[in-house]
Amino acid sequence: MTQANLTIFHPAVFVLLGIPGLEAYHTWLSIPLCLMYITAVLGNSLLMVVIITERSLHEPMYFFLSMLAMTDIMLSTTTVPKALAIFWLHSHDIVFDACVTQVFFVHMIFVGESAILLAMAFDRFVAIRAPLRYTAVLTWPVVRRIALGIVTRSFCIIFPVIFLLKRLPFCQTNIVPHSYCEHIGVARLACADITVNVWYGFSVPIVMVTLDVILIAVSYSLILRAVFCLPSQDARHKALSTCGSHLCVILMFYVPSFFTLLTHRFGRNIPRHVHILLANLYVVVPPMLNPIVYGVKTKQIRENVAHQFYEIKAWCCASPLG
Repeated sequence: MTQANLTIFHPAVFVLLGIPGLEAYHTWLSIPLCLMYITAVLGNSLLMVVIITERSLHEPMYFFLSMLAMTDIMLSTTTVPKALAIFWLHSHDIVFDACVTQVFFVHMIFVGESAILLAMAFDRFVAIRAPLRYTAVLTWPVVRRIALGIVTRSFCIIFPVIFLLKRLPFCQTNIVPHSYCEHIGVARLACADITVNVWYGFSVPIVMVTLDVILIAVSYSLILRAVFCLPSQDARHKALSTCGSHLCVILMFYVPSFFTLLTHRFGRNIPRHVHILLANLYVVVPPMLNPIVYGVKTKQIRENVAHQFYEIKAWCCASPLG
C-alpha cells in the first residue's frame, strides 16, 4: 500500500480477547484476580486513610508512601475491572478513545511509580546520611515540588504515545489479543510502519526507569555504607529495618516489570498466554503486596492500623445494634 493511498482510519471499537489460549479458564482465573484486586484497593485505601488521619505520619516518607498507594489503586483500577468484565460478562469491546486512554494511564502510572520509588530512596538517603539536616532539606515546599516533578515527568514522557497511536491507520483487524490495551500491542494492529512506536514505546520509558534504578542503587549503596559505620548494633538494626520495607517494594516493582518487558520484547519462544497472564499479575500483585509489606515492617503504620481497628470495634460494640 503506497503512502498516497494510506488514510488514517480508526476503528469504532477494539475487541479485547482476554487471555487467548486460556478462554476455558477465564472464569476460574477471574476469582483470584478479583480477590487480589479487592485486597489491593482496600489495603492501599486503608494505608492512605491512616496516613491522612494520623498526624504523627505527616512526614515526607509517608507522603511519598501515600502517593505510591494512590498509584497502585490507579494502576489496578485502570486494567482489572475491564479484564473482569471480559471474563464474567464477555464484554470484549472497548472504544478507540477509551483504549488509547487506557494505554496512556497504564504507561504513565508505570513511569510515575518508578519515580516515586526514587523519591522514597532519596528520602531514606537524607534521613540516614544526614539526619540532623533532614527537616531542613526535605521541607514541605521541596516535597511538593518533587511530587509535581514526578507527575510532570511521567505525563511528558507518555503523552506523545497518544499521538503516535492516533496517527496510525488501522485497516486490517481490530482484535487485540490481550485483556487490556497496551501501546505496542495496539500499534501492531496498524497497517503502517510502527518503527517510531516501537523505539519510543520501548526505549524512552526503559531509559528513564533504568536511570531511576541506577540512582536508587547508588542511594542504597551509600545508605548501607553509612549504616555499617554506625557505632551501635541497635542503631544499625533500626536503620536497616527502616529501609527493609522500601527495598522489598522496590524488588516487587522492578523485578517483574523488567522480566515482563524483556520477555515481551525478546522472549519470542514464550507462549502468548504466558505473557498476558504475567501482565495481568503485574498490575495487581505488587499493588496488593505493597500495603501488606509496609503494614508488617513499619511500626508506626502497624500500630496506627491496630488503633483504627480497635476504635472501629469499640464503636460497633457501643452501638445499639452491637
